[in-house]
Amino acid sequence: MQKELDGKIALITGGSKGIGAAIARELAQMGAHTIICGRTKSSLDATAVSIRSAGGSCDAQTCNVADWDSVAALASHIHQSRGKLDILVNNAGVAGFGKPLHQTSAETWSNIIDTNLRGVFHTIRAFVPLMLAAGGGHIINISSIASKSPLPNGAAYAASKWGLNGLSYSVAEELRGQNIRVAIVCPGSTHTELSSHEGKSIEKMLRPEDVAHVVSMIVRQSPNSFASEVILRPTQKP
Repeated sequence: MQKELDGKIALITGGSKGIGAAIARELAQMGAHTIICGRTKSSLDATAVSIRSAGGSCDAQTCNVADWDSVAALASHIHQSRGKLDILVNNAGVAGFGKPLHQTSAETWSNIIDTNLRGVFHTIRAFVPLMLAAGGGHIINISSIASKSPLPNGAAYAASKWGLNGLSYSVAEELRGQNIRVAIVCPGSTHTELSSHEGKSIEKMLRPEDVAHVVSMIVRQSPNSFASEVILRPTQKP
């Protein structure tokens, strides 16, 4: 039976666990061939096996999005093995909570900005040419509700996500006339290893599958429009 994303190639960064893995599972169930990337081969392989066991199509590739050479090598591999890319989900991210900015180390700042913001620059630079050659596609950047509100003791993380939003809106304008639609998803409190759960009810938090569902809606929207931003909140405040 024909599925909505049959013949489509989707790359999900940070795809070994949490939100990234949930997105990969969702897109694979819709018929896409999914490629998940990250820095830890063992967890990537385990997620790819679980997706294939459920009837989906998935490859795992190690890649550090903060390293241009690593991203360029992945782009070359996808070009040679698949010939195109239809969907890019920039999900890879690191957090840094618990300290005010003046107590945050330069190393922590660089790690957060290099992964959460520079990494998206790298993937867009590397993969947009593949999308243009294929006639269009989707870029979906996973941001955060922290890009909308002050985040005390998490300023570096908030800065990376505010920056990601500005980058995304601008790239959307650059590419919309070339049939590439760029969207951001801003989840609220989500139950993953990345999130700080202090003082929150886990039962009320979003699940990775909730974010994956929004991504699935974005990739199947009407061709003459695009949702540039989705803010996703838990039904009950945790």
